[in-house]
Amino acid sequence: MTMKTEKGFQFKTYIAPNLSPFEKLFEIFQELITHTSGDVEEALDWLRELDEEYGLTDENYTIEDFIEDLKEKGFLREEIEPGEQGEGPGKGDLSITAKMERIIRQRALDQIFGKLKRSGRGNHRTGKTGLGDEHTGDFREYRYGDSLENISMTESLKNAQINHGMDNFSLSEEDLVVEDTHYKAQMSTVLMIDISHSMILYGEDRITPAKKVAMALSELITTRYPKDTLDILVFGNDAWPIPIKDLPYLKVGPYHTNTVAGLQLAMDILRRKRNTNKQIFMITDGKPSCLRMPDGSYYKNSVGLDDMIVEKCYNTARQARKLHIPITTFMIAQDPYLRQFIRHFTEANKGKAFYTGLDGLGEMIFEDYEKNRKRKLK
Repeated sequence: MTMKTEKGFQFKTYIAPNLSPFEKLFEIFQELITHTSGDVEEALDWLRELDEEYGLTDENYTIEDFIEDLKEKGFLREEIEPGEQGEGPGKGDLSITAKMERIIRQRALDQIFGKLKRSGRGNHRTGKTGLGDEHTGDFREYRYGDSLENISMTESLKNAQINHGMDNFSLSEEDLVVEDTHYKAQMSTVLMIDISHSMILYGEDRITPAKKVAMALSELITTRYPKDTLDILVFGNDAWPIPIKDLPYLKVGPYHTNTVAGLQLAMDILRRKRNTNKQIFMITDGKPSCLRMPDGSYYKNSVGLDDMIVEKCYNTARQARKLHIPITTFMIAQDPYLRQFIRHFTEANKGKAFYTGLDGLGEMIFEDYEKNRKRKLK
């Protein structure tokens, strides 16, 4: 007689993690410093308001104590300016350090890609074998140029014993056996971030989640896939690259959306990369509305979809296709006419498009990133 085992969920009373006063405030501070684009004073003002409303601190540990701990732990630095007329040191300006920037990127990685399993190395798996550092378990004869570290000494010595016998033992090149490895593809990625004014319009903060995605992706690639390259650029009326360390300070501006400028800069960056695998990710919430003309002036039209601007976008997408650079667009908007534009844009490039709100944006980017990385090389 077999016994049936019942399966189900067990519910337990939630037990909050035992965090120190510093750790509790530090979690909140990291979120605030991301929203304020690295403005420490503004983040601390918000923290003080939250403390006043929710009683985050007490007489044993105050906000001032927290600030001092941030400085002592190397998360904040204070630049003291001389006082007026030699009256001693003046007021210090607080700013985050490189250590804090790294913490913010790591936090974004944990928030967006937290379910990922970590691996010792980052690499692209492909269906082909060749020079690489992941063993397949298969053996083959040694070929000139094979790395010595891939030679299987056990199999090679066995061949030498069979071929030459124990009495006249010798090891020749013909006896050598190599354990085959997977060829590792490398990926060069350009991440484009829309910083036009609409990213903070309509009462919705769209730039902060987009910024978190960029920070998470940069931390993912630099730590898990160190052989890859990631370049980040922003585009408004124009487009320009930004270093990874500047991501926490990213702000929108009074800009229109010059999608063409962003794509052209992305392609220029990727042309200089030696990797065969190249791709562009574009995070945007609005239609293209700006072009830079040959004379240096700007042609702008925020009303509807301008035929001249749209056609230039399609042509640029086709140009990227000829260069074998797929474009994956993440449209943070639901307008039907924008969907139609992105559909035609994606068709011109033979790329991919996701029509999404802000929820799940990071996970979708990673899923597509992994899919592109694992495709077979031709």
